[in-house]
Amino acid sequence: MAEHAPNDAAAEQSAAAEPAITAEEAQAAASDALDDITMPAEAVAGEEVASAEEVLPGAAPAADEPDYKDLYVRASADMDNLRKRTRRDVGAAQDRGIGKLAKELLPAIDNLERALQAGEAAGDSSQDLVQGLRLVQAELTGALTRAGITIEDPKGRPFDPHRHEALAQTPVEGTEAGIVVEVYQPGYVLGDAVLRAARVVVSG
Repeated sequence: MAEHAPNDAAAEQSAAAEPAITAEEAQAAASDALDDITMPAEAVAGEEVASAEEVLPGAAPAADEPDYKDLYVRASADMDNLRKRTRRDVGAAQDRGIGKLAKELLPAIDNLERALQAGEAAGDSSQDLVQGLRLVQAELTGALTRAGITIEDPKGRPFDPHRHEALAQTPVEGTEAGIVVEVYQPGYVLGDAVLRAARVVVSG
């Protein structure tokens, strides 16, 4: 035991030689250490907040991932164009069908008009028959009108080579040239399409 006495005495002397740390110095050291591991509020305020895409992977499409919103908008536009084109095609096909049927009926309507004119010229004996035929003619004309077909009687209007067929040209006193002065056969029009041009006489 006597051999260890000098060492113990040296340790006690060394500890006594070191300066003592006060409570204030310990608190300051702890505060400095806390500052080293804590981010200042100013630094946090100056940094950008992470976006939802950064926080939640997959919230925004990656560079190699398709833009589904753009694909949806394009598909919607294509579908709308398809619907419009389909409506146009259906309307055009319907008009062609109506026009074809009307062209087949027009000769019969013309013959009916001639029969009516002949019946009216025959006298009173055929008036009942004429009146009945006039009713039939009115029904046919009404059916054509409901289908969008209009009868064109251009008498007194300027001659239009796209809608009228000139059978003759004659000078008419008091009428300028190029005016329809007589209609031999009325025309039939479906929208902008001429089913049959009116046959007319034009002033020269």
